[in-house]
Amino acid sequence: MDSMKKGLLTPLAGGQLFAKALGTPSRRPFIFKIRRICGVLLLMGSIGCITTGARAQKAGKQKVNQLTLTAPGGHLRLDIKVSNTTLSYAASLDDKPLINSSELALQIKPDLASGKQEAPEWNIKKTGKKEVHDQLRAVIAQKSAVIDDDYNSLDIDFKNGLSLQWRAYDRGFGWRWVSHQPASGVVESETANWNLPVDAKTFYPEEAGFYSHNERQYKEYRLDTMGADKLASLPVLFQVNGVQLLLTESDLFDYSGMWVKNGAAGTGNIHAVFPAYPKELKITSDRDQRVLSTESYQAKINGERTFPWRVVMVENAPKDLLTNQLVYQFARPATGDYSWVKPGKVQWDWWHFNNVYNVPFRAGINDSTYMYYIDFAAAHNIEYVLLDEGWCNTRDLMDQKAGIHVQQLAKYAASKHVGVLLWSSWLVLDQQMQMALDSFAAWGIKGIKVDFMQRDDQKMVDYYEQVAREAAKRHLMVDFHGAYKPTGWMRSLPNVMTSEGVLGNEMSKFSKLVTPKHTVTIPFIRMAAGPMDFTPGGMHNQSEKQFSIQPSEPNTMGTRCNQMAMYVLYESPLQMLCDIPTHYIENPKCMAFLSNVPTVWNQSIGLAGEVGQQAAIAREALNGDWYIGAMTGEKPASLNLNLDFLPEGTTYSMHIWQDGPNADQNAKDFAEKVIKVKKGDPLVIQMVAGGGYVARLTKQ
Repeated sequence: MDSMKKGLLTPLAGGQLFAKALGTPSRRPFIFKIRRICGVLLLMGSIGCITTGARAQKAGKQKVNQLTLTAPGGHLRLDIKVSNTTLSYAASLDDKPLINSSELALQIKPDLASGKQEAPEWNIKKTGKKEVHDQLRAVIAQKSAVIDDDYNSLDIDFKNGLSLQWRAYDRGFGWRWVSHQPASGVVESETANWNLPVDAKTFYPEEAGFYSHNERQYKEYRLDTMGADKLASLPVLFQVNGVQLLLTESDLFDYSGMWVKNGAAGTGNIHAVFPAYPKELKITSDRDQRVLSTESYQAKINGERTFPWRVVMVENAPKDLLTNQLVYQFARPATGDYSWVKPGKVQWDWWHFNNVYNVPFRAGINDSTYMYYIDFAAAHNIEYVLLDEGWCNTRDLMDQKAGIHVQQLAKYAASKHVGVLLWSSWLVLDQQMQMALDSFAAWGIKGIKVDFMQRDDQKMVDYYEQVAREAAKRHLMVDFHGAYKPTGWMRSLPNVMTSEGVLGNEMSKFSKLVTPKHTVTIPFIRMAAGPMDFTPGGMHNQSEKQFSIQPSEPNTMGTRCNQMAMYVLYESPLQMLCDIPTHYIENPKCMAFLSNVPTVWNQSIGLAGEVGQQAAIAREALNGDWYIGAMTGEKPASLNLNLDFLPEGTTYSMHIWQDGPNADQNAKDFAEKVIKVKKGDPLVIQMVAGGGYVARLTKQ
């Protein structure tokens, strides 16, 4: 798509990199780049932390160029080796190896009719470097309103018309390919490897195939004992000598999504795999389209373009994964006006099958029930109500269910300052996109939930962009379900407010998979890629041992405060309340918290955490209030922290909701208290197994 041509660097000339001016007029409404330390420094040789291949070695007739790129802090280093026939890199932290020599390549065939392309030669034409010190102001403040964007970059131009661009941050690194070839063609293959120490541990979202909702538990393996050839969706986490390495991608447009497999047992090899371009597709239901056969290539290309960034987050402590924003930083800036986008909480219906009670009407998918939802939302500071599957014929978005009048409901909601969101399967929306979106906008709908895509081949990736852009034209927000992982939409397409691609609360209706261990694994891994629509807020809470499946009035595993803590720990600018309004009305002390907790944040600070064991975070709201959220897994936890993150000289009233004295026996039990606190005060958090803790701090 045309959007892929944006973001190309200005070509290198005379050994010097000419960077495009940052903050072009079309970008200023959304991303303000505030220069620090003279903004961008253009470099011609080696300076400080960046060195390039001034030396070349000869191995027979092979010319070997060795290039080095170091992150601004000097701890993270990349060593890149280029010969005529091979291209590889290695990564180290404080001179300790993280990733051993790993091969990269991109093979493009310029003509569909030609035979198999010869392997590319990596003869360097020129290199360029720059040092960047900027700040990004987020369109939607998922983790923070302002993001420091400090990195060193190295661009390598090859004589074959390709470039390889690198960035090294203190918190990770990434690379992407750029094609300067004007002809159309196909990508036959992209090679990306991460050769890790064989004793590395992984949290691996293992998959059966490319057709998937990407809703997986994370299996724990050591690479030296892990069976070979296991497929995983992204993100995937590796722990190497105590360092956290998280692999994912950013800026995925007009290309196929990246997955990974491991190599032979004992090798430590992880390598990228991609779904091939679909050749034959078949619609098998009102929401499913299956790939029956594929082409021999991965993606089509049409002239010059950039490719997605391959992102590696590098953190010493798991808690720092909670605040890593590299996926956002690598993504291209948005173009256009998104000032109309309004984050908020959403009263959801499908999780509890509209099963409200203590009401004077027959509950179900009807106007009376949704007016009740709207009244509840208006009374409790809930910005939106979602009409999920059932409001219309799943094969025709213009055919509303008997008893539902969406236009009147949207008008009624607007009178209460509540917005209405509508669900759709992706397939019927694809067939009726212009008509449906025009109608939704005319009705006063504020957003759409698009479901069941279950693929990320190039055709489907293009569909995501089409939906987001067509929705934005009509001021509609988007929530993708049955979706692949986020790849920087929050920056590039800011009306895409959240997405699934996570084993979330909806599966508590049907399974015992959503365990306390799982719920303190996903914030370190899945959430590192972007917002996740986990849909928290269950009020029927049970311990893992007591848990039972109840589809129409669902239970959740873990304590009441565990569910409440998700509203602070889990990021989703459109954040669901999954349970029945009746349950919230019956629990006014919990509802007092849920009414006030925001969905976007001025800043976020990881306080503590171990993957699958416990997590704690502090977040400052845009209005200056602070929130603390903590969760634990299968075992009780005691966290001894402090309030050093608070500003000096201010006293706060700290309203606490925590596991009650009997929460280990009855998971609904919680205790509530209010205390006065200030900067530096101790913070002791006690949680039972599957427990949680939340606090709201307001200035006195």
